[in-house]
Amino acid sequence: MTSHKIALVTGAGSGIGRASAIALAQAGWHVVLAGRRIETLTHVEAEIAAGGGHAMVHATDVADEASVANLFDKIRTTFGRLDLLFNNAGVFSPAMPLEDLDVAIWRSMVDVNLTGAFFCTQHAFRIMKAQEPRGGRIINNGSISAHAPRPNSAPYTATKHAITGLTKSTALDGRKYDIACGQIDIGNAETDMVQRMKTGVAQADGRIAPEAVMDVSHAAQAVVHMASLPLEANVLFMTVMATKMPFVGRG
Repeated sequence: MTSHKIALVTGAGSGIGRASAIALAQAGWHVVLAGRRIETLTHVEAEIAAGGGHAMVHATDVADEASVANLFDKIRTTFGRLDLLFNNAGVFSPAMPLEDLDVAIWRSMVDVNLTGAFFCTQHAFRIMKAQEPRGGRIINNGSISAHAPRPNSAPYTATKHAITGLTKSTALDGRKYDIACGQIDIGNAETDMVQRMKTGVAQADGRIAPEAVMDVSHAAQAVVHMASLPLEANVLFMTVMATKMPFVGRG
């Protein structure tokens, strides 16, 4: 057991998950780092410890129901509670015409980006509704793609639109248990996965053009802000994006 508030970050080994886990630890949370690659999680754990924070690593495949159940059993037995779930784990699909998309890629994207978030939400509900004091917060990592697609991104865009539905349903169903749920939609935070944005990516009009990016720390601090609110208040949707990325305007 611990006096710290407990946060679980999925996909914590890199990118937005890593930055958010470190920022939460700096804000005083005890962070559970979940992801498939134990070596990257261990590196994040070391970074948090070097800064005086607290973290625990747990190898998890969010697309595997048994793996998720094992993760939450470990949280329950170790800490006795969970105050925050950041459903961050997700994967991109290779850009390809919709009509050429292999069904295996589609199913893989749905399994990780959508079903994984559902598994984690379901288990978080079970802990949060039963603990004392009751309740907690769930933050879903949506995307700018939860609002508008990029060319040739049907699986990723469809799952991120679905995350919006999951966010709304979770926010509604969590009310009676003092469980708040919100979604952060992040655009062009500079991570390894968006390095290509700076050199050129496909635009809606068929051009290949570079796009502006922002430091990933801005997204991480936005997550910390959402997490820091009392349970009587909730950021239902927040968009944090590179100011000059081509989102607001005609495609």
